[in-house]
Amino acid sequence: MNARSEGLLVNDRHSALNASCPAWVECPAGPVALRRSLARFRRSGMTVSVAGGRHAMGGQQFCDGGGLLDMTRHARVLDHDSQRGLIEVEAGIRWPALHQWLTMRRRGDGQGWCIRQKQSGADDFTLGGSLSANAHGRGLDFAPLVQDIEAFRLILPDGTSVDVDRSRYPGLFAAAIGGYGLLGVVDTVTLRLARRCKLERRVRLLDVDLVPAAFEAEVASGSLYGDFQFSIDPSDETFLRHGVFACYRPLPDEALMPEPAVALNDALWRELMRLAHVDKREAFRRYCAFYERTDGQRYASDDHQFGIYPDGYHAELDRALGHCGSEMITELYVPAPALPLFLSRAADVLRPGRADVIYGTVRRIRADRETLLAWAREDFLCVVFNLHVRHDPAGIAVARDVFRSLIDEALDLGGSYYLTYHGYASATQVRRAYPQMERFLALKREIDPRRQFCSDWFRRLSATRVETGEP
Repeated sequence: MNARSEGLLVNDRHSALNASCPAWVECPAGPVALRRSLARFRRSGMTVSVAGGRHAMGGQQFCDGGGLLDMTRHARVLDHDSQRGLIEVEAGIRWPALHQWLTMRRRGDGQGWCIRQKQSGADDFTLGGSLSANAHGRGLDFAPLVQDIEAFRLILPDGTSVDVDRSRYPGLFAAAIGGYGLLGVVDTVTLRLARRCKLERRVRLLDVDLVPAAFEAEVASGSLYGDFQFSIDPSDETFLRHGVFACYRPLPDEALMPEPAVALNDALWRELMRLAHVDKREAFRRYCAFYERTDGQRYASDDHQFGIYPDGYHAELDRALGHCGSEMITELYVPAPALPLFLSRAADVLRPGRADVIYGTVRRIRADRETLLAWAREDFLCVVFNLHVRHDPAGIAVARDVFRSLIDEALDLGGSYYLTYHGYASATQVRRAYPQMERFLALKREIDPRRQFCSDWFRRLSATRVETGEP
């Protein structure tokens, strides 16, 4: 489908704070249609943004007044190397579809190849979008997604198609993974798979002072996945200090796999989300109780990464709350020993009623030594805050100020922040966290001198005068 938008409003599916009006939308399916769409954009001189599942909250998938390349129909599986554990797909395929494809080709005993990691929270991301964001999951000893990318095909602004891997075009490999769609269109992705295995979930309640050592101990014992989810009630002394630590330990291949007796269904998810807005103490009490009941349950290493995310859930909440709002994520990184101090400082930022924490978690990430705009520049603990934001000028101003304050706290402890969950970081913060940004922008000017590939996020970044070094 190709169509003039004529007032069509697009937005992200999570925060709904990135409304944009494209002038033209193209939805190609297959390589021939994709190249024709790009050729039409080039002839028109129109800027292009690339969208997939539309979950990104920083505006990097839209460009107001420009062209929108919707990749979701470009979604076939092209090749599967069952000996080496590689799969080549068109970039618009989504993680659930890839998971289903691999499931259908698995042996009767359930063993075979599967994905190793994907973003959590929601499932409906495209692989091209995940590559462009250099996403990560809940792996305890994993680097970001770049570690799982074998190769990809990139269509450059001039229409040239290049097959990119670590030996061919290493500069493009490093820049396009985590390059947020600014260097061209990812046409295909070749993903490294993992051997499917059986896992047992182990759950305990911990204070934050013990969390860094707990992560290290789980990695040493062979656990593959895990996280720490902390208390969200600012009126409670346990706020950001106490939480649920869950990890997933491998089991022998012959281990029995009963169906989980306790599972998060749609109704429970919605009720926990409602309580997180109106009764945080009760929400966290029920969440802890739910997780403790799952201690000892068994899961496959791929299946446990998929969950529930009801689209449009916030409309129901808006009616109950009496205002329009949504949740927005920020992700901060700190060295592991600094986690307790960082969360103590974060509580001082969040507690005075300036922010409404709906959900928060801590994960572990291995350093990314490959990408140009690496956010995991060393081994970090990742702290995720999901904040409720009112959709009015005052609410958005609070979110901006709180996110900036949290970024400052992370930077002051030798950490960083995720570049595109929102566009509120100052130019000074961008330069401190991403000193390599100048190199990326220089490569962008070389590859795309006309700025054909653009986005609302990139426009905001440019407006902060990062390139000139001004605040």
